[in-house]
Amino acid sequence: MVHDEKLREDFSVRLAQACSDAGIEEHGRGVILAKRLGVTPKAVSKWLNSESMPRQGKMKELAKVLNVSASWLQYGEPDNGVENVTHLDIQPSHKGDFPVLGKVSAGKFKEAVQHFDLEYLSTTVKCHPDSYWLIVDGHSMTAPQGSGVSFLEGMLILVDPEREYCNGNFVVAYCENKHMATFKKISIEPEGTFLVPLNPDPTYKRINIAEEFCEIAGVVVDARWKLF
Repeated sequence: MVHDEKLREDFSVRLAQACSDAGIEEHGRGVILAKRLGVTPKAVSKWLNSESMPRQGKMKELAKVLNVSASWLQYGEPDNGVENVTHLDIQPSHKGDFPVLGKVSAGKFKEAVQHFDLEYLSTTVKCHPDSYWLIVDGHSMTAPQGSGVSFLEGMLILVDPEREYCNGNFVVAYCENKHMATFKKISIEPEGTFLVPLNPDPTYKRINIAEEFCEIAGVVVDARWKLF
């Protein structure tokens, strides 16, 4: 916990420095960055006040806006001129073991960072090295029998945070404060983009991403039961 707080504090200091160097004045800084990055001013305020840090994809966008390297902005590592090579913009693939981070709600928004002592599970699916497993909690993604893909409570889903989502993908989405998450199928429609449950029970509602200030955290690329 102390280590995480130090990371956030150091990041906020570098962020403030980078903003100043980029000519973005302190007054109105949050609004300016929010517009450029397509996030809420509240989210940027949390970055500036050491309350949270951007996810990996947004960190890269932020670094690009401020004309600094993502490795320096996030970790304070010196810019050695090979930022693009180091982070492999070609989206590296990886097979192997990934951490189980906790539970994600297949229902209403729920706190997703319910950490256990980290364990690692394998996959044969090619995905980004920053991928991670989550445990399905709830029944909104349990489809009627015989209707196709279904995710039962207790199943593990592998989330690739760097994969671009498409209509019909299964995704994990975070609400504005970054502490609440849900697992749904994404549906891109003329009226907007929605998070849709597989369970037809009216208890489970479609979620309008724009209205709920949701951010797609990653695409589900694998699912399994833990047998042992």
